[in-house]
Amino acid sequence: MKRKDRRNRRRPMAEINVVPYIDVMMVLLVIFMVTAPLINQGVKLDLPQAQAKPQPSEERPPVVIHIDQFGDIYLDLGDASPEPVDQRQLFERLESALAGAADVQVMLRADESVSYGRIVDAMVAAQAAGAPSVGLVTQPPLEETP
Repeated sequence: MKRKDRRNRRRPMAEINVVPYIDVMMVLLVIFMVTAPLINQGVKLDLPQAQAKPQPSEERPPVVIHIDQFGDIYLDLGDASPEPVDQRQLFERLESALAGAADVQVMLRADESVSYGRIVDAMVAAQAAGAPSVGLVTQPPLEETP
């Protein structure tokens, strides 16, 4: 009998101790929970719905930012033809146009070949100038004729 007891004592354990793994998992979870909100950066946008209807015309025309295929920016305040501006001038003129009225719409009209970064730069300038939202101007798709 002594021999049997010795064999049973020397058998390796078949269980895995998971307590250290749970501790590591909890630490990683806390790290991800703390860092996730810090990673989020972006521009606040109100994107149009897929079946968007045209905006009703208001008394005051919207401010329109035009970006042509070369990346040049033009600002149309509704009182004259669009005039070319750089990024700093865009911010300053938008800030002065939006200072007096909170109901002014800001619309962005860009050529489809313009880089995404250029469009985001214009949106950031509009947001910094005080625009509550920036609308994107699009053309409805052409219907195919049979």
